[in-house]
Amino acid sequence: MVKVLMVCLGNICRSPLAEGILKSKVFRFKIDVDSAGTGAYHVGEQPDRRSIAVAKANGIDISTQKARKFKVKDFDKFDYIYVMDNSNYRDVMALARNDKDKSKVKLILNEVFPNENLDVPDPYYGGEFGFKNVYNMLDEACDVIAKKLNPDV
Repeated sequence: MVKVLMVCLGNICRSPLAEGILKSKVFRFKIDVDSAGTGAYHVGEQPDRRSIAVAKANGIDISTQKARKFKVKDFDKFDYIYVMDNSNYRDVMALARNDKDKSKVKLILNEVFPNENLDVPDPYYGGEFGFKNVYNMLDEACDVIAKKLNPDV
């Protein structure tokens, strides 16, 4: 089974959305999707209410997810680790033990805009539009990821 981890800072806005979106695209296949944060600010909490709302508006339920912190053992468990921004990328790469770990870490928007190293903006301090915008970015990136993981998608 292929395992994918989505990572942002607090694991309550972007990475739960990315997890839910990708799960909705690969639910028929043997692909496991999870999410985590580089910070421990919200461990055990459900996603931000605005993430839950924008996901629900698009037919995805992420309300049962619980935030957790990224751990070194995640390198052993997951085949792909998609980070939401360059700060998360640096934080995860700093925990990598070797080149194999490092090879698993990718900026999620590089799937849509190769080698541009663009950030998915953190919508936490923004309004509702920020969450819709982030949803749309992640939806596009997850389309590409789903097709890579299973060309029949």
